[in-house]
Amino acid sequence: MAEENNKNAMAGKAPAKPKPAAPGKPKPPAAKAVAAKPGAPKAKAGAAGSAKPGVYKPEEKRGEVDPFGHKKQSGLASWAQERYSVLNPIFDYLKKKEVPQHRHSFWYYFGGLTLFFFLIQIVTGLLLLLYYRPTEAEAFARFVYIQTEVPYGWLIRQVHAWSANLMVLMAFIHMFSTFFMKSYRKPREMMWVSGFVLLLLTLGFGFTGYLLPWNELAFFATQIGTEVPLVMPGGEFIVQILRGGEEVGAETLTRMFAMHVVLLPGILMLVLSAHLLLVQVLGTSAPIGYKEAGLIKGYEKFFPTFLAKDAIGWMIGFALLIYLAVMFPWEIGVKADPLAAAPFGIKPEWYFWAQFQLLKDFKFEGGELLAIILFTIGGIVWVLVPFIDKKASREERSPMFTIFGLLVLAFMLVETYRVYLEYGW
Repeated sequence: MAEENNKNAMAGKAPAKPKPAAPGKPKPPAAKAVAAKPGAPKAKAGAAGSAKPGVYKPEEKRGEVDPFGHKKQSGLASWAQERYSVLNPIFDYLKKKEVPQHRHSFWYYFGGLTLFFFLIQIVTGLLLLLYYRPTEAEAFARFVYIQTEVPYGWLIRQVHAWSANLMVLMAFIHMFSTFFMKSYRKPREMMWVSGFVLLLLTLGFGFTGYLLPWNELAFFATQIGTEVPLVMPGGEFIVQILRGGEEVGAETLTRMFAMHVVLLPGILMLVLSAHLLLVQVLGTSAPIGYKEAGLIKGYEKFFPTFLAKDAIGWMIGFALLIYLAVMFPWEIGVKADPLAAAPFGIKPEWYFWAQFQLLKDFKFEGGELLAIILFTIGGIVWVLVPFIDKKASREERSPMFTIFGLLVLAFMLVETYRVYLEYGW
């Protein structure tokens, strides 16, 4: 009988009878075959089992409940990453950004040094504000108190003073290096304009902060400096705004203090944010023709390689700052007396010496107004150079503008040196 059944199964006439299950073993469940309709898509694995036969239901795609749970990191890191993951594209961009390497690459670090000394200005300025009082009766006394009584107050004040001078110096070096490398060319025109505005604001910090110690030198230098606009049409109005009256006095000190610690920092932070954003978006420029001539040695990652080198430059700058603050401290001077005659040798800070000397040279009638006009025209031309230098925008060398920059640099150095020979530091 068994042989007959096997023959029938092999011939396809009848299905073979299943063998009886062994004693003690459960019977396997019977498989139900469901015939699929012709043309209906097959159900994908993972689809809902309750779907009706022949009805296509696409698989649902859902985000992970904890997208950072699979990573091995601390609880604090996971907490921060989950909440600030919106910043990840910024970090990814910084990792992809590259800085060209060539023989002039070291000039790139002066922009970072300018920013570093500005940060030092903020920190030390906030510490000085804890003790300083901007009144005619107390300004000089509090200045002396900070220098002599406050623990490490002398160091904070010296660091603040020297970092201001180094910040201006780094800003000038950064500006001229950018000019001679033609880094202002298309599409970085607005980067150059914002950088020039930052330089003017930096000079404004120096001018407004010079009077705050209320010593004799600062008082008369401010008096001379605020008299310059008087030769201009409508200059009396500008003088009234700066002084708060006809003469330099208590109102002038209050206004200079307000501009130094409120107005200028607020404007500078806005312009600085725009400048840094443009630097990151547009990247670092190489001199004209370097790429075509094969003078670029390679590219290094901005983050973390270039930033690490920038940090080394900051540490060198900080060491220089502490050395100057300790070895060459600025003098306290004597309290300002508005009724006393101006002593000999009154002059502004060194970064105004070129303008100061030109005003002295133009002592003829109408000379001071002519000097101001020349400075104004020169400043306008300087800031508009990216829009005038069409050759640089076409990646062509522009020697005429290089000569123009050399003449401006020579003028500033020669005039500054002349003041030094006459008055010293």
